[in-house]
Parts: sequence; C-alpha cells; structure tokens
Amino acid sequence: MVYYLAIDIGASSGRHILAHFEEERIVLEEVYRFENGIHAENGTLVWDVGHLFDEVKAGIAACKKLGKIPQTVAIDTWGVDYVLLDADGREILPAVAYRDKRTADAQAPVSALIPPQDLYARCGIQHQNFNTIYQLYCDKQSGKLGRAKRFLMMPDYLSYKLTGVCKNEYTNATTTNLVNAESKAWDDGLLGLLGIDPGLLQPLSQPGTVVGPFKQEIQAEVGFCATVLLAPSHDTASAVAACPLDDDSVYLSSGTWSLIGTENGQPILSEEARKANFTNEGGVEYRFRFLTNIMGMWLFQNIRREIGKKLTYDEMMQLAMQSDYRKTFNCNDSTLTAPDSMIGAIQALLGEELPLCDVLSAVYHSLAASYQAAVAQIERLSGKQIGKILIVGGGSKDRYLNELTARVTGKTVMTGLSEATALGNLLSQIMYDRDMTLSEARNTVRKSFPIKETTI
Repeated sequence: MVYYLAIDIGASSGRHILAHFEEERIVLEEVYRFENGIHAENGTLVWDVGHLFDEVKAGIAACKKLGKIPQTVAIDTWGVDYVLLDADGREILPAVAYRDKRTADAQAPVSALIPPQDLYARCGIQHQNFNTIYQLYCDKQSGKLGRAKRFLMMPDYLSYKLTGVCKNEYTNATTTNLVNAESKAWDDGLLGLLGIDPGLLQPLSQPGTVVGPFKQEIQAEVGFCATVLLAPSHDTASAVAACPLDDDSVYLSSGTWSLIGTENGQPILSEEARKANFTNEGGVEYRFRFLTNIMGMWLFQNIRREIGKKLTYDEMMQLAMQSDYRKTFNCNDSTLTAPDSMIGAIQALLGEELPLCDVLSAVYHSLAASYQAAVAQIERLSGKQIGKILIVGGGSKDRYLNELTARVTGKTVMTGLSEATALGNLLSQIMYDRDMTLSEARNTVRKSFPIKETTI
C-alpha cells in the first residue's frame, strides 16, 4: 500500500492525515492532532516554533506506530509568517506572529518607499497590515534582518528542519507581497526599494518539487525515511487545489479566515480590484486565486475561548438560531484582529450590550452578509456570473452558516470537503507520484467525496 502524509497546520491546531487509494478513490485517515496558538512573550505575540516542530515529528512517528509508512510528506500552514536563519542555520527568534501590533506603524514608511497603487500593480496582493512586507520592514528597522542569511516561510522552515534543505515555495511566497504577479518570481526591484537583500531568498519552487529525504537524525527519531515534497504550502492554496471548480463557481475556504474567491489564468491588477482589497495569490500550475479575506471562524473561536469553552460549536450554533437579532457589523474591523474581549469588541461595533445568543446571531448574519458582498464584487471585477459557492474546510460543517449563506446570496451552496486543505496537500503528492494534472486530480476528488447541495 502506498501512503501519502499531509501535515496541515492552522493557527489554532494541526493534524497529520494519511491518504491511500482504494481502487480509484482517495481514502483519508487522521493519525495525529495537536493544538497550536499564539502566545505573548515579552509583550510580543509569537509562535512557538520548537513546539510546532516537535508536534510535526510526533505525528510522523505516529505513522510508524500504525505500521503505515508514507512514501512522501508535505507541509502546509497559514501565510505571511516566517522564520529567519543566521549564517549557521540557526533560528533568529522570536518568530513573531502576524497578529502582533508591531506592523501598525510600518504602513506609512513602506508606502513612502512604494505607493500602494504601484505595489498592487506589481504584486496584486491585497493590503493587510500584517503582510510579510511590513513584518520584514520592522525586522529591518530593529536590526534583526541584518543578522539573517535565510528567509523561510513557516512551512518552508518546517521542511528545512526535516531535511536540512532550504526552499521557498511559490504559493506561500505570494502572500508576502514581494512576488511579482507577472513574472511569478521575487520582485528584485521591489526588494531593492525596501533594502532587502535578495540573497536571503531562494528561487521560487512549485508545488510537487522534491525538498529531500529526512535527515539521518530525523530518521532515527521517527523510525523511517520519507521524501519531503512541497505542497501548495499556503493552506488556502491547498484548499483551492482540492476544489472541483466550475466556471460559474467560487470557493469559500472556511476556517480561522473565510477566504472567498475565484480561480483565474491571469492576475487582475486593476485599480478597482485594489480598492476592493482583492488579492491575486499564487496557486497550483500558476493559476491565480483572486480572493478576499474575511475574518471567519476566528470570531467564534475567540467567543468560545472567552466563555471558558463551556459550549461546543454546535451548541453555540443552536443558541444563535434561537435569536431574532439581525443587526450586522464589519467582520474585518481592525478591533477584531486580537481583542482582549471578542464579545466586548463586537458589542462595541453594534453599539449595545447583548446576551450571548444575540452576539452569536450577529456574527452569523454578518458573515453571510460579507459573503454576499464579496460574491457581488467578484462578479463585477472578474466579469463572471456566479451561480454556486463551494464551501470547504472546517467551517463547511456549520449547517446554519451554510443555510444563511444560500439565503442571503441567492446562490447554490455546495459542501462536503471539510478536509479540503489536507486533501489539496495530498493531491500535490499524488500528482507528483502519478504524473497527474490538476484537472485530473480534481476529477479524482469528484469520484472520492460526495458534494452536498444547499438551496433556499
């Protein structure tokens, strides 16, 4: 039996998922799960990369215990965050998390170096105050960047720790706002304007590229050797790779973030697209993910944490369904990025104190309204007429949000790929092993997983 292993790490949790074929159907099996999260260190929000790597290894070792040895392994994570290495290949810590407030004062000086219009015309990436370009500017100002010899996005770094090989993967690199959308390579002119040494960066590699075998010490620790490949290492790129999209459909990758968009052969770099804050992130086979970011399950995650996790997500959903409250708020308001109290921040936006059921109802209706607005913008900016929304990821299990989305948008909602991110990661390994195109891989998804339809 040939096994493939996806290591899929999100902002709140990670999991190791094995895949194999039974006849022509892909079968998935979760073998390990762990918690992840940001923590404060000396007033800065950071990732514990040592913990992350220990969990990566623990999940790989779990495959050995099951007697299911993967032939290949690939890693995907969230975007924009990175680890810097010094001349000896050691981490320059801390690995600051994108939700840290350090980039708040970086917008103006970067805009003085390159106006936002010019930056978008080069890279086509939506403005987010946590984009890598601003993080690197902060590291340059602090002197941290001057000590660095290698720049690795988070999944690049974890692959390096397994293999000792440094590579920069294309899809995640595009989230940095430093990749030229036309050339699909690092923008050396932009790097020069920012005073960033191009020698920090490796030439961009496509998903399906071999990184290398496990290092000897890793083999000894986990009990076997496998080949590490590059997945579409930005988790949304992996999720979209798994989506069996039609010409009239958009995807909605529903997790910590709700990412909604369409897939194009060329970037849309218009001023109208910039003002709408749409992004052109890289995908498999150099397709472009034309999408916008909406703060998604992050809202529910923080509310649940704030109430001491006394309710499950299903119980929170049921509570919201009992409410008649319909007032909405801007899901992307900056006060929701990392509030001390999510409930308090939402109530402030709504302008009134509310019981929990009404707060939750407001979140549901606000998300559905934001999806409707995004679909309308996609239709206007791309010229496409959208008929279907394919919701994938963990958030696709939320029946009430699916129903509201169908009702508010008037579109047919399709669900069924709750493990889309891991599946897209695995497809890149299968494509490498079986010499398949993305279209062929997506046909395999159609045969392997039932897609459900929600209409109102």
